Amino acid sequence: MKTRISLEHLAMMAMIVGLSGCASHPTKQEIGTATGAVIGGVTGAALTGGSTAGTVGGAAVGGVIGNQIGRDLERKRVSARAAHAIDSRLGG
Repeated sequence: MKTRISLEHLAMMAMIVGLSGCASHPTKQEIGTATGAVIGGVTGAALTGGSTAGTVGGAAVGGVIGNQIGRDLERKRVSARAAHAIDSRLGG
């Protein structure tokens, strides 16, 4: 039996992922991974006519890209916070 993932299912999965983030304090890397996976899954489904392989492949690629972008943003945030702490201690 072939299963098709509709945009409604993807939207529901995105909502569940979004709401589960409220239970903790996710990092930018975690947010990027989840967001990238959802966007990639929707894009993969749209480009392949809703095929499961296209949806899963798109989600995987999107998750990896989102993870890398989120990791870079998280590093910049931590670096900026450290610089601010140093400035505060030096009276600047």
